[in-house]
Amino acid sequence: MYYVSKKIELAFAHRLNLSYESKCTNIHGHTAQVTVFCRSKELDENGMVIDFSRLKDIVENMLDHKFANEQVPFNPTAENLARWICEAVPHCYKVIFQESERNSAMFVADE
Repeated sequence: MYYVSKKIELAFAHRLNLSYESKCTNIHGHTAQVTVFCRSKELDENGMVIDFSRLKDIVENMLDHKFANEQVPFNPTAENLARWICEAVPHCYKVIFQESERNSAMFVADE
């Protein structure tokens, strides 16, 4: 099995839809660090699991410099965004979505 990972920095804004009072229900921004983990039993014709630049382009096109609430049909929490990214990237099995230095969420497809 071959494993690769890529860390990508994203600037995005969102507002959370919550069942309790929180300042996060207001529009606010983050500079997130997103680490995407991919694996494959076989390498492609170029000897790669996935090209790192292609991986970066996929993730940046999804969320970088965008208002997350307009990009997704769900509450754009770090947990939901991690799952969304994992499902969009070929060969991805895990995403760590760190929306601030002290807050991160992880989605693992196999668990």
